[in-house]
Amino acid sequence: MFRIPRAAFGVMYEVARHLLRRPVVGIAAAARTKDGRWLLIRRGDTGTWAFPGGTLEWGEQLKDTLPRELEEEAGVTAVRMGKVLGVFSRPDRDVRFHAVTVLVACEVDPPSKPQKNTIEIRDVRLFDLADIPRPLAMGMDDFLDIAIKGDDTILE
Repeated sequence: MFRIPRAAFGVMYEVARHLLRRPVVGIAAAARTKDGRWLLIRRGDTGTWAFPGGTLEWGEQLKDTLPRELEEEAGVTAVRMGKVLGVFSRPDRDVRFHAVTVLVACEVDPPSKPQKNTIEIRDVRLFDLADIPRPLAMGMDDFLDIAIKGDDTILE
């Protein structure tokens, strides 16, 4: 019996997104612990730090995407979602595809288990604000600036 390797499905998914040329919906976590430290992940593709997050899967509600992505990317299992800080749609933010990203403030417990994909995510760390390495990946410096201010919802 012929079996398609699991990794091939991921490749086919990425190809389909490019061929269909439709924006994808994503969500990013402006995640902080109770003591005020910021949760960031170091991306495997660029080696730079970013807010954790990802894209909405078929049949998934947006409110379920962020807890799933935080567990997969950062090993975080306790998430208290807050308000939407912004919706961003700048096409040049990600070279892979055009994403519409919803930035959500949330409080998280520190990571309690390892991230699931060590190829995609090289490291997970909590940072004091003064120690956050900039520039952040995918032009996320404006995400951080908005999260720090805690302004009302912004539409880009």
